[in-house]
Amino acid sequence: MKKNSAILGAAFLMATSAIGPGFLTQTSLFTGQLLTSFGFVILISVLLDIGTQINIWRIVTVSENRAQDIANKVFPGLGFFLAFLIAFGGLIFNIGNIAGCGLGMNVITGMKVEYGAIISCMIALGVFWYKEAGRLIDGFAKWLGIIMIGLTVYIAIVSHPPVGQALYRTIWPEEIDMMKIVTLVGGTVGGYISFAGAHRLLDAGIKGKENVKTVTNSAVSGILITSIMRYVLFLAALGVVWGGVKLAIDNPAASVFQSAAGGLGYKFFGVVIWIAAITSVVGASFTSVSFWKTLHPIVSKNEKITISLFIIASTIIFVSIGNPVKLLVFAGAANGIILPIALAVILVAATKSSIMKDYKHPVWMQVIGWSVVIVMSWMSIYGLQQFLQKLWQ
Repeated sequence: MKKNSAILGAAFLMATSAIGPGFLTQTSLFTGQLLTSFGFVILISVLLDIGTQINIWRIVTVSENRAQDIANKVFPGLGFFLAFLIAFGGLIFNIGNIAGCGLGMNVITGMKVEYGAIISCMIALGVFWYKEAGRLIDGFAKWLGIIMIGLTVYIAIVSHPPVGQALYRTIWPEEIDMMKIVTLVGGTVGGYISFAGAHRLLDAGIKGKENVKTVTNSAVSGILITSIMRYVLFLAALGVVWGGVKLAIDNPAASVFQSAAGGLGYKFFGVVIWIAAITSVVGASFTSVSFWKTLHPIVSKNEKITISLFIIASTIIFVSIGNPVKLLVFAGAANGIILPIALAVILVAATKSSIMKDYKHPVWMQVIGWSVVIVMSWMSIYGLQQFLQKLWQ
């Protein structure tokens, strides 16, 4: 029972780590820009996500080493570089997550966004300081994730989207935007998110060759949970913009909920963004710190204190700079660029018997993994060029 809880909890931890304020912002904003063709972007991102996750989760859990330790065994010092990249990306995301918490509290209660962020910070700290934090994290991610998806399904139904047209354009798009694919993949499995569930399984003792099938199923489940939420939110946003509503630039996701269901929809948005944000705070903080706890004894001995400082620092930075919608979109793009680096390191490790012992990583998985590395590297470079050109215009 405890093992099953950890397996499902890992899937939901990965999913709810991915479904944060940036996820809501990106999905709503991009739907308003691409309309039905955004379904194709989601489809391609799902395929890339699955190719990433099944490789990373299997290699990490079979090797019984965290990603940073694997990287250091591939090349001394590489683990520190990877840990820095992951923690940097995680911090950017976490500032946005704390902002989402504050915004959610503001919508639900009317309190100032900054106060909502501080209260949410204290709730997140309470989760980690609970004596059975691992079990609480699993339950926290799972039940809040179910509530969040349920509320978004309601909004998707009442917004009356053109489902047939959306499904058609998901396969045959009118427009393809590479940078949006990079941003979506980065926001779903980029940076720390790729390793959130795998590191949680290691903590729960689910590792080794005997658990390969279980780990693979958990990885795919996490992606499917994320993808269902993404597509449902896409349909909700599509129904709104299809009806002629122009989404607010400063808060496109709120426009979706409010336009679809009025005042009640706006309150639902508050609940959804708060759940998305608080679960992402937990996921980002847990995983970012997990990259350092085997690299330095101080972090290992003081894991809860380090996680607490990470959350508090994110809150202080947010309260100082405000709620940046652009930061949330940038975070996805930044983590999308980190992804091929992290995945390449893990795939190299899969070929080393000193790391994987007698386990042989399937050739078809390696082919899929390296395909993701090549595609994401190319799209990241191409998308970054587009972004810089727009910036200089």
